[in-house]
Amino acid sequence: MKQLSQYLLIATAGLILAGCTGGPPGGLTVVENFDITRYEGRWYEIARLDHRFERGLTDVTADYTLQDDNTVRVVNRGYSATEQDWDEAVGRARFVGEQTVGALKVSFFGPFYGAYNIVALDQQSYEWALITGPNHNYLWILAREPVLDEATRQRLITMAAQAGFETDNLMTVSHTRQPE
Repeated sequence: MKQLSQYLLIATAGLILAGCTGGPPGGLTVVENFDITRYEGRWYEIARLDHRFERGLTDVTADYTLQDDNTVRVVNRGYSATEQDWDEAVGRARFVGEQTVGALKVSFFGPFYGAYNIVALDQQSYEWALITGPNHNYLWILAREPVLDEATRQRLITMAAQAGFETDNLMTVSHTRQPE
């Protein structure tokens, strides 16, 4: 009986984790012809749906670096006005399949991974991207500069709205400070 309950616990945990690393919702698909070497470097968070692990942060950036083992080092930083200090989270991303497809899973907490789906990308110059999680709760607009032109921003918001995201809840992220 003890083995059965351990098996059920492991199976349930596996199903929960698998749900966190799924593809994008709302009929969106991940980008193909993806080049991680062009994606590397600093990205500025332009807008996001609010969630607890970034709540209250401004000036949010993400830095991506390809590692020798083909994982990607992820460093997220944001300024907390409440703490009057920078918060930083360092994680690791792995490709779900081929490295030429923008589907990754990222972990900031040990063995627990969440989906990182690149569903829109400026594939000519890698200047902006639209990222989703496995459901409609996670959405980010990223850009190489702290400000994204309004036409592109609106085009990405429209794409997300058509996929069922509550884009009225998108938070615009201010960038008035430079990370240390």
